[in-house]
Amino acid sequence: MDIEIIGDTRNELLSRREVSIIVKYDGPTPSRLQIIGKICGLLNVSEEQIVLDSLEQTFGKMEFRANVRIYDDQKSREKTERPYIISRGKPKPKEEA
Repeated sequence: MDIEIIGDTRNELLSRREVSIIVKYDGPTPSRLQIIGKICGLLNVSEEQIVLDSLEQTFGKMEFRANVRIYDDQKSREKTERPYIISRGKPKPKEEA
């Protein structure tokens, strides 16, 4: 999986960076958790600061565009983002029978 940054802007009002990326991959489509992990390593930020907003895949290509928001801290992320968007990037808890 290769990640190419195509846009990076700073939003001072909301204390975040807004990054547009293109993800190129071989094989199955990577999960949100894999993409967030790769972005954390690439941009040197923690997972509590990142929100992976949208994924737009083009038919027939092994790539997609994504919008990522990187907050200065976890408090500003939780103040701005809606809870269901934050929960998208987390693993689901296993249910015990």
